Amino acid sequence: MRADRLVSLVLLLRQRGRLSAATLARELEVSTRTVLRDIEALSAAGVPVYAERGRHGGFELLPGFQTELTGLNHDEALALLIAGSRRGAQAFGLGSALASAMLKVVDALPEGHRDTAADAVQRLLIDPETDLLSRRLDTEEVPDTIVAEVRRAVFAGHKLRIHYAATGQTPKWRTVDPIGLVTVRDQGYLLATRSGADRTYRLSRIVAAEELPEPAQRPDRVDLDRAWQERSTRFRTGGDQVTVLLRVYPTRREDLVSTALAVLAEEADADGWLRLEVTFQDSRHAEWALWQLSTSAEALAPQWLRTALRNRAATIAARYECQPES
Repeated sequence: MRADRLVSLVLLLRQRGRLSAATLARELEVSTRTVLRDIEALSAAGVPVYAERGRHGGFELLPGFQTELTGLNHDEALALLIAGSRRGAQAFGLGSALASAMLKVVDALPEGHRDTAADAVQRLLIDPETDLLSRRLDTEEVPDTIVAEVRRAVFAGHKLRIHYAATGQTPKWRTVDPIGLVTVRDQGYLLATRSGADRTYRLSRIVAAEELPEPAQRPDRVDLDRAWQERSTRFRTGGDQVTVLLRVYPTRREDLVSTALAVLAEEADADGWLRLEVTFQDSRHAEWALWQLSTSAEALAPQWLRTALRNRAATIAARYECQPES
């Protein structure tokens, strides 16, 4: 860990010039005392870093100092920087490692391309935290210690013991055979088997995790994309899910699709509206989703959903029928 931090410290000084101990500590997520010890270690190793005292002082490298990192061309580094700006690494507890890697990517560029690549990244925004309607995207915080333990078991091919809190249940310990990790819309999942049966665990619901020394029972080769698709299909077609036939105005189609579990069929109506057959998690989910679309959608079947929406609209209309006294 310290070796990686020392490299990151050197790269920060190369790319930004003179930096104070407080700034370096904030960037490296350590104390200023640790930064000072790292500076001493770099000096002892022959890295030409020196201190400039005064109000605007800080630490700086001698001009012309070069690190020995593999070179990348401009487009290769830009592609890595764009990929690194996505939040998937956060879901797997690799945020700090990603930040360190991005410093190395920028530093590996030819000197003439370094500034242009950094400037190009500032002109691109990938997966912002909110959409155009200021709706915040759901993100889940998972302790790094838990994710790191899960990740080690996955990569080592070892069994994993997890303290898992399923929906509406108290946490229970269970031993699983990990297969892989998946991130979807900033939510992380562990794909595993338990007693030979497929299981999918949400990382945010793992209270504790312990890598075991025993080898996991898993295929030699796994197609994670296919495994995820198969499990998604089983999820969408099981439980209390309901299928709804509806009409929706084209401009609200994406709002509908973003809340539904799956679109089973779709065709255009003669009046320009879209007719879709979709599935929802349960009856409450279906009623809520259609109500959000107001007059831009119409449930055609089943009848109980039409009745529920009509009753809700009648209740709202009755409540606002009389003006309150001033």
